[in-house]
Amino acid sequence: MGWLCLSVNIVIINTHQAIIIQKIKMKIITIIQLVVAILLIVSILMQNRGSGLSSAFGGDFGGYYTKRGMEKFLFYFSMSLAIVFIGLSITMVAIANR
Repeated sequence: MGWLCLSVNIVIINTHQAIIIQKIKMKIITIIQLVVAILLIVSILMQNRGSGLSSAFGGDFGGYYTKRGMEKFLFYFSMSLAIVFIGLSITMVAIANR
């Protein structure tokens, strides 16, 4: 009878530890997701300013040009951050549904 109580206590402790670990994972992922979201907003705002509504009023020549230098880096950096953000969101949902 004593081994049954011991095994039940171990299961309860292991379940409790698993819940605590899951909450810690969720907090870490939330913090990382917040940092990625802020970096994504900043990288989008730093991109080419002449490609918005100002081009309708003569702010841009409207021609095609290749992205070079910092503009190219910001474009790929923004895309990478967006992919990481989506991946973190999917991971968060997967952990929450366990």
